[in-house]
Amino acid sequence: MSALKDRLRADLTSAMKSRDELRTATLRMVLAAVSAEEVAGKEARELSDDEVLAVLRREAKRRREAAEAFGGAGRAEQADRERAEGEVVAGYLPAQLEDADLAALVADVVTRTGATGMKDMGRVMGAANAEVAGRAEGSRVAAEVRRQLG
Repeated sequence: MSALKDRLRADLTSAMKSRDELRTATLRMVLAAVSAEEVAGKEARELSDDEVLAVLRREAKRRREAAEAFGGAGRAEQADRERAEGEVVAGYLPAQLEDADLAALVADVVTRTGATGMKDMGRVMGAANAEVAGRAEGSRVAAEVRRQLG
């Protein structure tokens, strides 16, 4: 069993004991998503820590998008709840790269790949996403690659 999944379960237990409703509901939702991912496909399997992190990133993105949608619809209470859930999930994700660090990383990848223009964006994106490894959203990486190649 992955260490991250064990940590999520232990944190759920402590949240339940401390009667932290938000944290309990959020961790239950995340663990349900992890379990659904484990049984998806042809046969059940145990997720690695990297795969659990991918599920966490997906759930954090869903919370952000839901908060934006609720905020745009004038439903501030639901938007606040989604933001709070997103913060709980974000606590389990690796720290995000700062803009300057992301720019330096992309510049290094552009130099290493020998990219000269937008026609090389796919090659640069593949290498940059491998380097970033979940520490920045794909849209941020793509925007930085476009900026440096364009």
